[in-house]
Amino acid sequence: MLSITWPVFFAVVFAALLHASWNAMVKSSAEKGMDMALIHLAGSVIAIPLVLWVGLPPAESWPYLAASLVIHVAYYITLTGAYTHGDLGLTYPLMRGSAPLLVAVSGTVFLSEHLSMVAWLGVLAISCGVLLLGLSKDALHSPKAIQFALFNAVIIAIYTVVDGLGVRASGNALQYIFLLFLIDGWPFAFLMWYRRRSQMVEYAKKRWPISMVGSVASLSSYGIALWAMTQAPMATVAALRETSVLFAALIGFWLLKEKFTHQRLLGTFTIMVGMVAVRLAR
Repeated sequence: MLSITWPVFFAVVFAALLHASWNAMVKSSAEKGMDMALIHLAGSVIAIPLVLWVGLPPAESWPYLAASLVIHVAYYITLTGAYTHGDLGLTYPLMRGSAPLLVAVSGTVFLSEHLSMVAWLGVLAISCGVLLLGLSKDALHSPKAIQFALFNAVIIAIYTVVDGLGVRASGNALQYIFLLFLIDGWPFAFLMWYRRRSQMVEYAKKRWPISMVGSVASLSSYGIALWAMTQAPMATVAALRETSVLFAALIGFWLLKEKFTHQRLLGTFTIMVGMVAVRLAR
């Protein structure tokens, strides 16, 4: 039976920190779409020697890779839209808060991954804490940001389940992860080049060092999460991964000068309770 061990727990929390870091880089950028494209294009380039090193995954996982490729393009588009219209402290929690519950329900209904009551309470607590961090009295003043963020949450849940199934079908987490990153960065980068071709090359020349850092953080974050899904239930991994919102809120407060209210403190406490419950669940 799959379960969260301490090594898996700490690995996923570290992945959450990496995820929040590269998202903060995109949010702080004046050209969010181009930075998103460059970060993931750099990831595709980095993945080339890695795929040559570990080889290709078996054919059983290829349909999942193809589906994930399409889903991730939609993810990048909605993520860019959310960051264009709203603060990191608002949009990031909304995007990440609903996904664990959707993954948990999907895992129960379609994958027969039945969580214990303690695990369900942990997933629920993390999701509620994440939403507390994001929702505020000012949230309704950014309707476009909310729309993009909530649609993005559905997409996150879909690609989490698809990639979780794909990495399990592959039998080799590294083969699936590296090939996913090799093919993942090109579609959105081509779309941005088509729309901004007069600016893309010059912008890339200036931003490539930052893009490489963001790319390594992105690749490592999602790679760790996918590996963890071969060791533990998807729902608990998805929930723990969304503790990245804690790091995003702190980054937004310290570096982007966003507010950190009493409500966000309550959300932080609720997430911590959920993390303990997920770890103690059997």
